Amino acid sequence: MIAFVLATVFLEVLMPTTTIAKGGISNVMEPRQVVVRSADEWTRLWHDHAGADAAAPPVDFGSSMVMGVFLGARNTGGYAVEITAVEQDATGVVVRYTEAKPGPGAMLAQVITSPFHLVSVATVDGPIRFERTEKAGR
Repeated sequence: MIAFVLATVFLEVLMPTTTIAKGGISNVMEPRQVVVRSADEWTRLWHDHAGADAAAPPVDFGSSMVMGVFLGARNTGGYAVEITAVEQDATGVVVRYTEAKPGPGAMLAQVITSPFHLVSVATVDGPIRFERTEKAGR
């Protein structure tokens, strides 16, 4: 059992990521976690996110793919999302992300926000799962 646990720990590989876009305003108003493996999928997602007239940033889908998290609509400012790590292990790929929420009594902009984070990573096969953690109020 100990050997299995040690083997699992040592098989986790942190995958380098490059942020493509991150911010507080997206046209994607429903919570969504995405994995994009083709240029056509990327164009559709970017149009959903930024509008039909916006050109998608270039991504080489021969060697890369895109992973992203959209929190969906929030009623105030003070929310954010960040993909903190993408790790490959024996069971697949884990995308770890943090959701920040405003703290009690925080002074907040009264505006609809829709936080998002999109990253590119090297292409991998196999299952991909997303794991969220919450950050304390800011």
